[in-house]
Amino acid sequence: MRNKALPIHSLRHTYVVLLMEAETDIKYIQKQLGHGSYQITADVYAHVSKKIKKKNTDRVNSRLNDVFK
Repeated sequence: MRNKALPIHSLRHTYVVLLMEAETDIKYIQKQLGHGSYQITADVYAHVSKKIKKKNTDRVNSRLNDVFK
């Protein structure tokens, strides 16, 4: 099987998703990417990975359990 080179954008995207999964501050990510505003960063990269989705679901469930004890 032939190895295909990944475009540099794929590495950038992976880096940002890993930062987001680690709950890195969006302003820090914005500065790392050189975006003029954090809104640009959020609009482009804030799609939800499975890991982020699970974390958020767990948080909501935990909070609901606290409220309805």
